[in-house]
Amino acid sequence: MREVIFDTETTGLDPSDGHRICEIGCVELVGRIETGRTFHAYINPCRPMPAEAEAVHGLSDRFLADKPAFAAIAAEFVAFIGDARLIAHNAEFDRRFINWELRNCGHDQIPIERVGDTLVMARKKFPGAKHSLDALCTRFSIDLTARDKHGALLDAQLLSRVYVELMGGRQIGMSLGQAAAHEETVAIRVERSYVAPRPHAATPEELARHAAFLKLLKNPLWEQSGTG
Repeated sequence: MREVIFDTETTGLDPSDGHRICEIGCVELVGRIETGRTFHAYINPCRPMPAEAEAVHGLSDRFLADKPAFAAIAAEFVAFIGDARLIAHNAEFDRRFINWELRNCGHDQIPIERVGDTLVMARKKFPGAKHSLDALCTRFSIDLTARDKHGALLDAQLLSRVYVELMGGRQIGMSLGQAAAHEETVAIRVERSYVAPRPHAATPEELARHAAFLKLLKNPLWEQSGTG
């Protein structure tokens, strides 16, 4: 099964307030294994970057000034995701922004049924715990040293590993290994030939050797205690 993990960075919290996407990153999984194929684009939001948003992702007006508008990368983005299932953290936030941009470009929007949300998964699996991407990476021992600020592609790569863990990635591997070991053990047991048990009673020759050995002992304990 092909899945695409995606993340966006934006100028704010709501596209209906005039905020826009300024970065998008996608990671392809097939059978929940990263294929190495990614999609990444910085996008000129065609509006000023609020200081509070820049503090989160570090993308300034100057940096984004020569980047393409979303319309220029829309076809490439749509081609990359294809008909894959889409996965994001707090997915409705990203889906709402992407659909706003797709609608403005004349592309079909992404239906909610097509998108999985790792935030929802984490809340069900770990109720009462912290569910941010950072917290989940820490829980699953995923290296965060490269993440000093939010970045769409880096966050999508981290999220792909979190997603596999939330879906039982390590346990699945362990179960398969145990199953293989069990099959190997069964095969070994089947191939073993029958060996008759050794008789417990000593033979006359063994008894004679034992008696001769006892005669060699000087002042044995059983004679001292009178029990011999």
